[in-house]
Amino acid sequence: MKVSEILKNNEVTVSFEIFPPKQWDKIEHTKEVVREMSKARPSFMSVTYGAAGTRSGFTQEIANEIKDSGITPLSHLTCLTSTKKKVDEVVCELKENGIENILALRGDIPEGFVFPDKQYFRYAYELINEIKELGDFCIGGACYPETHPESKSKKEDIENLKFKVECGAEFLTSQMFFDNEKFLEFKEDCLAAGINVPIIAGIMPITNANQIKRSIELSNSSVPKKFFKIMERFGDDPKSMKQAGIVYATEQIIDLMANGVNNIHIYTMNKPEVASHIMNGLSDIIYG
Repeated sequence: MKVSEILKNNEVTVSFEIFPPKQWDKIEHTKEVVREMSKARPSFMSVTYGAAGTRSGFTQEIANEIKDSGITPLSHLTCLTSTKKKVDEVVCELKENGIENILALRGDIPEGFVFPDKQYFRYAYELINEIKELGDFCIGGACYPETHPESKSKKEDIENLKFKVECGAEFLTSQMFFDNEKFLEFKEDCLAAGINVPIIAGIMPITNANQIKRSIELSNSSVPKKFFKIMERFGDDPKSMKQAGIVYATEQIIDLMANGVNNIHIYTMNKPEVASHIMNGLSDIIYG
C-alpha cells in the first residue's frame, strides 16, 4: 500500500523508523526488532538507508521484513554518496521487491565534502525526478520545522520545500523537534505558501541523557525549558530518564493531536519497548 493512501483519510496515523545494522551478522537481530515493533500495529514503518557505510542491501532486507510482517514499508534513499547509476540500481531493486514507497533524501554533507562530478545528485528534488522516471512510487521528502541549517532564511527554506513538493513529493516527514509550537507555526507557514501535502511530525523519545546533545545537533531544534528540567532531575538515573522521556514524547504527541496534527512518526532508535510504551499510552486515541 502507498503511504499517500494511508495518509489521505485524515485519520490518526503513527509510524515508526528503524535503521539497518552496520554488519550483516546483526541482520537477524534487526529483523526481530521489526517483528516486535509490528505487534504495536504502526501505520507504516520506514527504514533508513546505508547508514555508517552499510550497503543498500541491508535496507532492502529490512524493508522486505517489514512487508512480510504485514506492515507497509517506506524505504529511505539517500543520494549524496551514491552515483546516479547506483541510485537507479537501488530503485529498480525496490521495484522488483514490491516496495512502493521511497523517502527521497540528499543526506547530510560532511565537513569539507566536495561534490565529485555530474554522476551524483546534489539535491533531493533531483533524486525525486529520477525516481519518478523509474517507476510508480509514492515519494516522500524531509522538512525542518526550525529551518534547514543550510538555508539563509525561513522564507528560502519554505520556497525550496515547495519546489520539492512540486517535483513530486507526496508527503513530508519532519526532522525531530521538541517544541510543538515551532512545528505548528511551521505547518501554518507551509499552508500559507501553498504546500498542501501531509506533513508528518517527527518525534524522538529521549530516553537517556547522552542522546540530547546529538539530537539537537542533528535536528537544529530548540529545547523547551520544561525538557531541560526533566534532564536536570532525571538525567543521572537511567531508568527514571527512560520513563520520563517516554512520558514526555507521549504527551508531546497528544498535544499535537489536540491541535489537529494527525500524522506522527516516531524515531524509535530500534527500541521496541519504547515504541510499545508510547503506543499503549495512545491506544484509545488511535484505535478508539
